[in-house]
Amino acid sequence: MFVAKVTGSLVATQKVPAMIGWKLLVVEPYRLDAARRDRLITTGRTFVAVDTLGAGVGDYVLITQGASARLTPETKNLPIDTVVVGIVDQVHVEANCVYSRENEARE
Repeated sequence: MFVAKVTGSLVATQKVPAMIGWKLLVVEPYRLDAARRDRLITTGRTFVAVDTLGAGVGDYVLITQGASARLTPETKNLPIDTVVVGIVDQVHVEANCVYSRENEARE
């Protein structure tokens, strides 16, 4: 699993029947800043993920990829590689809160 930020959405009017009705999000995986260890920074990669929870642009989400993406009841029959399986409220590393959804909303 990875922490990722939703940076956009994708619309595909033509797709296989199993994918009709599924919201597609552009997500950018994040990692712990190795130098400072007090914040999350982008990995510089981008993926398209199926959204099963109603996440939106700016949300940090938990994604899973590969065969694991097809292990949820909602996605077991979908031809996908990445799925949103959680919306992140907080990330703590050691004694630091490196991300808080509540703090992001205030800024």
